[in-house]
Amino acid sequence: MLAGVSAAAAAGPGDSLQKQVRDVQTRTHRALLDLYALDTRLHTAQSRLTSLHAQAKRLRRQQALLEQQLSATRRTLKVSQQQLGVNLRLLYKQGNVSALAVVLGAQNLDEAVTTLDALGNVADESQRVVQTTSAAKLRLVRLHSSLLERRATIDAAVRAAQHTANTLASARAERVSFISRLRERQRLKTAQIAALQTAAARVERKSNEIQATAVLDAPPTVAAPPASASTGRTLTVSSTGYSLRGRTATGIPVGWGVIAVDPSVIPLGTRVTVPGYGEAVAADTGSAVRGATIDLWFPSLAQARAWGRRTVTITLH
Repeated sequence: MLAGVSAAAAAGPGDSLQKQVRDVQTRTHRALLDLYALDTRLHTAQSRLTSLHAQAKRLRRQQALLEQQLSATRRTLKVSQQQLGVNLRLLYKQGNVSALAVVLGAQNLDEAVTTLDALGNVADESQRVVQTTSAAKLRLVRLHSSLLERRATIDAAVRAAQHTANTLASARAERVSFISRLRERQRLKTAQIAALQTAAARVERKSNEIQATAVLDAPPTVAAPPASASTGRTLTVSSTGYSLRGRTATGIPVGWGVIAVDPSVIPLGTRVTVPGYGEAVAADTGSAVRGATIDLWFPSLAQARAWGRRTVTITLH
């Protein structure tokens, strides 16, 4: 028989591809769920990273402003200390100036008192400025140190969040690539199924054309059965339906009524009657057809499947 296969075997590749497509669809669905979970975690990580970047930016601005204030305070402290020294030198020049000397050098008592008060006030004010500036400097130094610690903590958190986001982004990219590969496999399997269906339809259409041609044409001359083939003899055989296009082992086109046989059991050219099938002629062979076995040709795969495999008692004519 022309590359004969049973209906079950013919259905095999399509069924296998359908199963593979379903398996790929299941894996794709699971991968999509994983991707959704990764997207959620990545969004959370990116939001935290954005928040940490904002905090770090605010801390950098605060640090820059604090450093400016600290620099200005240091300059103020230096100037205040210099001014205090000048005032003290004026008040205690060479360490010998006393209130009595100031009084003696004044034109009158009022001038002496005014001079003493002015010098004292200037010295006191300078000293207060120095104390205030020193306290401000100490507060700024402490604040700067605290700010540096906070910035170090934020920077470490930023690095950790960035690492997490990078890891999740890498996992997401791998999952997207995996889904793309699965979808490509699904597309190829679907294309293969479509190709098989197209080929089956083409075979069925061609078979119908051959059958129509065989009906219109005169039946081929079949050689008389050998003397060993008894007319009217019955034989119980295992029959299988098949549907393939082409020509038989005897060279005639396949068509309704063509059966494949084991020539050692049923000689080629023997006319037979198959219950449920009708009149037929033994005109083909096949590697799988051995002993009391026959294959019946059908114009469509559906008809061959409907026949399947069954045991029948045929009549040889």
